[in-house]
Amino acid sequence: MMHPKLGCVISFRRVESEIDFERLYEWQHYDHVKPYWNLAISREAYRQHLEAFLLDTHQTLYIGSIDGVPMSYWECYWAVDDVIAGCYEPKVADQGVHLLIGPPEYIGRGYALPMLEAMVSFLFLHKETDRIVAEPDIRNDKMIHIFKRCGFEVQKTITLPDKQALLLFCNRENFRGSGNDND
Repeated sequence: MMHPKLGCVISFRRVESEIDFERLYEWQHYDHVKPYWNLAISREAYRQHLEAFLLDTHQTLYIGSIDGVPMSYWECYWAVDDVIAGCYEPKVADQGVHLLIGPPEYIGRGYALPMLEAMVSFLFLHKETDRIVAEPDIRNDKMIHIFKRCGFEVQKTITLPDKQALLLFCNRENFRGSGNDND
């Protein structure tokens, strides 16, 4: 889809191990990614991680692109089947989202919010989904700010196996979307 403010095409496609492994492995080793994803691990360990995630039926992995250039990674999941379900009372159609912007040249350039808006719009296409869940690392102020601008509201601090996180909800009626941001 052509983004009205950026003037570029935002697109998503499913991750394919053969095509995306090296890219994702490299992205996990960037300094802006390492503290929040904790996956700056060996090549073989990351291959096992990625293959396990691709086989996990409660989630779908995506590569996000700007004008056809891959620049982000997304994990979209059914909250009721995720570890997050132990932190709140999920509805059966709640979906969750994790994201990272890969190449450093895309950081701080205004892409994160439009990309998140596009993904949340996509997740809300599932008619039964009224709530999208996010749980960014409590230290990740930049991402928390982006989630809030997208319409996510802070619920509480939670402890997950790999991090202290801030639980955020975006209800369908609070979603700001691409055309509604007044900032």
